[in-house]
Amino acid sequence: MKRWLAVVPLIVLVALAVLFVGWSLRRDPAYQPDAMVGQAVPAMTLPVLTNGTAGPGQADLVTAAAGQPTVVNIFASWCAPCRIEHPQLMALREQGVRVIGVAYKDDPAATAAFLEELGDPFAVVLVDADGRLGLELGSSGVPETFAVDPWGTITVKHSGPIVDQADLDRLTEGLAPERWSR
Repeated sequence: MKRWLAVVPLIVLVALAVLFVGWSLRRDPAYQPDAMVGQAVPAMTLPVLTNGTAGPGQADLVTAAAGQPTVVNIFASWCAPCRIEHPQLMALREQGVRVIGVAYKDDPAATAAFLEELGDPFAVVLVDADGRLGLELGSSGVPETFAVDPWGTITVKHSGPIVDQADLDRLTEGLAPERWSR
């Protein structure tokens, strides 16, 4: 009888392992939650990056977008994939797309140095020092990019770095008037 009691924890552990493996095999690893698509950007005011500091100026995403279709990019100077996608953001700016940056949990001086080194594709950079806006947007990490219509509604979410023309096309299609909900 005592032998069976010694084996019970092992049986329970094996059963839990089987359940976990079964769940993992049914889960789609490419799934990216887009819960905010079709929703308004959060009404949250943040400091604006000015001369390497979180300046006294405050803005929110809707005001910063100035009533025009906009791409909002959440990035950080410490984020390696953000360096990879940076040329694509510069290309968006060259195409005349308004791009707003949100420096996520980053030191303003490090953000300014990052932009000085790689170029600044952003019309404005908001400083999200504590990550609250990232949480409100449902961000799972950096980089993440959103296409936002002129009324502040998210039309497309892209998780991870923007690496090629297909990613750029998906974002710019989200800025097209036929995608707007109004």
